[in-house]
Amino acid sequence: MQVEDILKELKVTINKKVPRGVTVTDVEFEGPEMVIYTDDPKRFAEDHDLIKTLARDLRKRIVVRPNILGDTEEAYVMIKAVVPESAGITDIFFDTDTGEVLIEAEMPGVVIGKNGSTLRDITMKTGWTPKAARTPPIPSVTIKQVRQYLRESRDERKEFLRKCGKRIHRDSIYTGRDHDQWLRLTTLGCCRQVGRAAFLLSTPESKVLIDCGESPGATGAASSPYLNVPEIYPFTNIDAVVLTHAHLDHSAFIPLLYRYGYDGPVYTTPATRDLATMLQLDYLDVNNKEDRAPPYSSNEIREFVKHTIALGYGDVTDIAPDMKLTLHNAGHILGSAIAHFNVGNGVYNVAFTGDLFYGKSRLFNPAVSQFPRLESLVIESTYGGSDDFSPSRVEAEERLYEVINETLGRGGKVLIPAFAVGRSQELMLAIEEGMRNNRIPKCKVYLDGMIKEATAMHTAYPEYLNTDLRNLIFRDNYNPFLADCFEQVDSYDKRQAVIFSEDPCVIISTSGMMNGGPVIEYLSNLAESPKNMIVFVGYQAEGTYGRRIQKGWREVPIGKRGTIVINMEIQTVEGFSGHADRKQLMNYVQYVQPKPERVFTIHGEESKTIDFASSIYKKFHIQTVAPQNLETYRMV
Repeated sequence: MQVEDILKELKVTINKKVPRGVTVTDVEFEGPEMVIYTDDPKRFAEDHDLIKTLARDLRKRIVVRPNILGDTEEAYVMIKAVVPESAGITDIFFDTDTGEVLIEAEMPGVVIGKNGSTLRDITMKTGWTPKAARTPPIPSVTIKQVRQYLRESRDERKEFLRKCGKRIHRDSIYTGRDHDQWLRLTTLGCCRQVGRAAFLLSTPESKVLIDCGESPGATGAASSPYLNVPEIYPFTNIDAVVLTHAHLDHSAFIPLLYRYGYDGPVYTTPATRDLATMLQLDYLDVNNKEDRAPPYSSNEIREFVKHTIALGYGDVTDIAPDMKLTLHNAGHILGSAIAHFNVGNGVYNVAFTGDLFYGKSRLFNPAVSQFPRLESLVIESTYGGSDDFSPSRVEAEERLYEVINETLGRGGKVLIPAFAVGRSQELMLAIEEGMRNNRIPKCKVYLDGMIKEATAMHTAYPEYLNTDLRNLIFRDNYNPFLADCFEQVDSYDKRQAVIFSEDPCVIISTSGMMNGGPVIEYLSNLAESPKNMIVFVGYQAEGTYGRRIQKGWREVPIGKRGTIVINMEIQTVEGFSGHADRKQLMNYVQYVQPKPERVFTIHGEESKTIDFASSIYKKFHIQTVAPQNLETYRMV
């Protein structure tokens, strides 16, 4: 059956289910959503269970749009009257192509109302379909640019979504015929190594790529996944890309796909879309500054943004004719997700953890370990070795306070290389609380690189933060990210002032593995003095400057800067990583439900992935594989 015939049948079915007097004039697929056009949007709003009932019966994500739009000026006045002033509305944007009105507010929950009551009231009184978005308490350049670009490209995006919807709901090539149902997993990177994550799920119907990242510290062909193999190339054959989280070892090469022919969707969370955009733009900037030819341009990053379909945790979504996707919290960084695939209407289920943290941190709740069905689990192994046991967060923070007190006490500066996303915010919260409780001296904490921008995004998406932090921000009206101790370094002159100031301080700077960014400038100027200290709080990949210094190198050649002699003290504070350690990883496999039939250990050094796989088999008697790159496994 052709897509047009499917839509005709759906229109007839919906008209039979809606109340008498309500007319559905048209039905369209836009990406994974089914859009219902009607002259009576207010009737749909009055019966708030109607859309839920239709979605359940038709097993589709449903959006209702009016055929006739109300006057925007009248609707604007009505929205301001309906929404309580406490919402703090900052912008109202009417999209005449979709019939949607985007309401940006400081408190979007107030715009939504209890169980969506205020949104329904807006629809009933204006006829427009409202959506609420949070205004970041800290202005975010990236979020502003992304939202503005999505507005400007709405016509192109609407065309793309309709094309995508037809592809998802296309007729099966095997309809009416007996055929061999199968699912294959092809490893295109990230196996027995950390970085360049890329995996391909293939069925007779579809191909879905999970992640597409770089290898930190590598150059040339070794920095990217194997994207020229026949299993994935040409990219026009890919139905969808699923991005688990924003870190560059998972997201850096997604824009490259658009440069070479891919024109399909990227499914991820809204926070990951925005964070990945920020990191990809910085990736281009770093390449240009270091006279390396970037693999793509900002045009391809815009294509990534335009083609992203944002999903919330728990949303079950059709992404191909025979594949459904659900994203779940991975506990790693803001918006990070475990990608669960239901293939062939339940024939097989596989989950990719991406990077996960299976414990409560200052930022996030633990990774989700409960799924409806699960036959295979693909799990990271960054700290999967038998000796990879990390201190608790409490112990890690105690140690951090010790090294800060020691360095500030002798009049030195503490330099902490940190990833802009995740680790920096975790450190900020720990240091702010330490100063508030007089555990460490009050001093300036300078933030350099993209840390302020990434922090702004954390304040824009507090729904991803853990309950304690949300309560502190919303119930107690105290946002620790806005504490007076934090100061952004946003210019060369400011950086020089921090470096040459006599005042002891803490500096948190990107990049986390010291393979570029402003942290190198600080190292060049602060390394000479033994009063200063460099503190590593995250994973340092082989080949990076951070790994060499962490190992104890006292003379480090850094490109055009020449050799830097390091007299400053070198310390590593374990326990701040966003990756699960060996104990957490084993616990995750033990408590994941249902119990998988097979586990693939990936995203770790060779010895760690093999050790972790062996331990899973010995303890849980589950079939395990520590795959190598460019291998293909038949799952069913």
